[in-house]
Amino acid sequence: MHRLAHSGGSAALLEWLAARLDGWTGVVDADAAAGPELAVRGAEELRARGVRSAVLHGERSAALLFALDGGRALAAVLDLPHHPEAPALLADSAAALALVLRAEEAERREERAELAESRAREAVLHLLMNGRLSTAHQIAEALTPSLPDPLRMYVVECRAGQRGEVARLCEELTGGRAWIVRCPVYVRHLIALVPAGLAAVSAEHDPLSEALAGVARDRAVGVSGQLLLREAPAAYTQAFHALAVARGRAGRHARFGPGPELELAAHAAGTGWAEALLAPLHTYEPRRPQDPGPQELRATAHAWLNFGPHATRLLKIHRNTLATRLRLIESVLGRDLARLPEQAELSFALRLTPGGPGTSAGVPAGASPGAPAGAAADLDGVLRHPDLAAWARAHLAPLTGREAPPGARATVRAWLRHDAHLVPAAAALGISVPGTRKRLTRIEALLERSLLQSPSARHDLWLAHRAEELAGPAGSAA
Repeated sequence: MHRLAHSGGSAALLEWLAARLDGWTGVVDADAAAGPELAVRGAEELRARGVRSAVLHGERSAALLFALDGGRALAAVLDLPHHPEAPALLADSAAALALVLRAEEAERREERAELAESRAREAVLHLLMNGRLSTAHQIAEALTPSLPDPLRMYVVECRAGQRGEVARLCEELTGGRAWIVRCPVYVRHLIALVPAGLAAVSAEHDPLSEALAGVARDRAVGVSGQLLLREAPAAYTQAFHALAVARGRAGRHARFGPGPELELAAHAAGTGWAEALLAPLHTYEPRRPQDPGPQELRATAHAWLNFGPHATRLLKIHRNTLATRLRLIESVLGRDLARLPEQAELSFALRLTPGGPGTSAGVPAGASPGAPAGAAADLDGVLRHPDLAAWARAHLAPLTGREAPPGARATVRAWLRHDAHLVPAAAALGISVPGTRKRLTRIEALLERSLLQSPSARHDLWLAHRAEELAGPAGSAA
């Protein structure tokens, strides 16, 4: 009996009792009419009389009951005459069963607590990605540790069943100072916000990445640059792009490559344009109280642009709800989000105003977030700014460098021209779809950016090509 209780729990113990006594056995509750009528009536009698055991006789059977915790009882309904040792066996079993039930309930409470903490950590991550720092800090204070600022973000790819093990290792290696959350979108990814002082020593030597990657070939680690907490969206994108590079390296880890982020390079030129473009969304008033408001629509757009259909996992909504919200966003902004140029434009504007109206990316603490005088009126005006032209040249330079594979620039152009869809791009290039995919995979390593898996650099690549076109022959030659 005790062996069954430890190996199979309450279910195994009850099954053994039923076979041993040749009758029905179970746990009954007077408030829940589950089980044979005779057993349920017996439970009611136990509670009404305040006794610990009882026998209730029927026409051809008897219910033997022994009280457990919480108003429940172990009950056995046996044909008459039952075995004379049945009461003693049930009495002994009740003590073991009560302990097993307590242990199972404690385990369920622990699982619920772990799930609640996991959901809370997801909520903090979601808030950070949408620029809601104040609310994120409030929720994070109820957990541990505090959100690091400045930070480096680590994205660890491992087997789905190993995330708990990797999380424990990361917590141990950082002395419990890293904010660790399981990625709500990719079941193989673990995200860690690590205080900058504990993170990578250099791009070549990163003890934390080396330990997390270990010797397992199915693990890889991508690391962002050192950024402020309010730049968490950029940090995640950087770490994700670094992960795409890490998969092809012997050490299985990589830090985000050099070069300024688009939203930081474009801050001076693009803030006013971004706020004007998003104004209809920021001032949108839902028709019904239950309809999504501006912040929910912003979060939906940002999640979809980053993760496509997988955004449903991040937002915890049905795919039909996602489709309905996207149609509403298209209507409010007057955009066709099936087209890559319009996706890139909206993604750019959202990144320049991460906290919503009146905010902008890369604004120093205490500085006014307002747009500078003479801000561009349209996207082309922003992309003509010298800072953006320099960014575009740096971003596209690897495609024509000495290490670039043949046809790299043409492959990327065809892919972007067909809204980042492989099939029409392959047809335009005159090669197979697997061949196009292989080319883009090689280009991922060249650019040190993820292209085929979201969040993809396709939006930045389109913007860089457009900026190069606007720069004229000099920019194209570069």
